[in-house]
Amino acid sequence: MIDPVYVIKKPLLTEKNTFASSEQNRYAFEVDLRATKKDIKAAVEQLYKVQVVKINTQVRKARERTLRYGRVPGKITKHALVRVAEGQKIELF
Repeated sequence: MIDPVYVIKKPLLTEKNTFASSEQNRYAFEVDLRATKKDIKAAVEQLYKVQVVKINTQVRKARERTLRYGRVPGKITKHALVRVAEGQKIELF
C-alpha cells in the first residue's frame, strides 16, 4: 500500500471538472501510476476527510511530439474521477 501523500499528485482543474465538482460532487485528480482504486479511496478519505462513493480511473498516454531532433514520446499519466457522498465537498483552494 502506498502512502496517501504520494498517491495523489495534484487535482485537475479544468472548466469541465469544476462544473462536475459543483453539480455532481465529482472531483478529478492525477494519481500515481501504481495506485489502485483502494489506494486512491483511502488517500482521498484520509487527506480530505470525505466519504468516497465511487472511483473511475483512466490511464492516459500523451501524443508524441516532433522536435527538431526527432520524435519524443509523451508522458503516461493516470487520472482518477472521485465521487463523494451527498452534502460533502472537497475544498481545493
